[in-house]
Amino acid sequence: MSKAKKNEFRPDDFVVYPAHGVGRIVSIEEQEVAGLRLEMFVISFDKDKMTLRVPTARAAEIGMRSLSTPDLIDRALETLKGKARVKRAMWSRRAQEYEQKINSGDLMSIAEVVRDLHRADDQREQSYSERQLYEAALDRLTREVAAVGGLDEGGAQKRVGEVLLTRAA
Repeated sequence: MSKAKKNEFRPDDFVVYPAHGVGRIVSIEEQEVAGLRLEMFVISFDKDKMTLRVPTARAAEIGMRSLSTPDLIDRALETLKGKARVKRAMWSRRAQEYEQKINSGDLMSIAEVVRDLHRADDQREQSYSERQLYEAALDRLTREVAAVGGLDEGGAQKRVGEVLLTRAA
């Protein structure tokens, strides 16, 4: 891995880890694992009260990325306004696909899940598993909107909520 790629992330940078969402790099430290010296990113996910150590050499391979650009955030919010695209497959198959999209770390895929699973007040109620997936996707989306926009999580939830309400109207 080239030096330029390795130094792409620095302490105090916000990053997106595909399986956990937005976290902040606390430090870069060396650690001995199975007799090998490895340089690790120490990433803190405050909301989940979790700390993750990722080898710097494998960060890109794992799919760790910088925060999205404000332009991409706007495109993701625009996606929320679209019509829900629900396939006619069995729920278990769709749930798997939604789970994969959420854990991909791709903001547009996450926005699609939120769009497809969002229910307006006048629509039928969601099942437990549907609600769990919806809330996981919504949480990932709002955390990234908050980090990019410099908002607190409440402000980001309000912004996303307003977009979803315009769709319902």
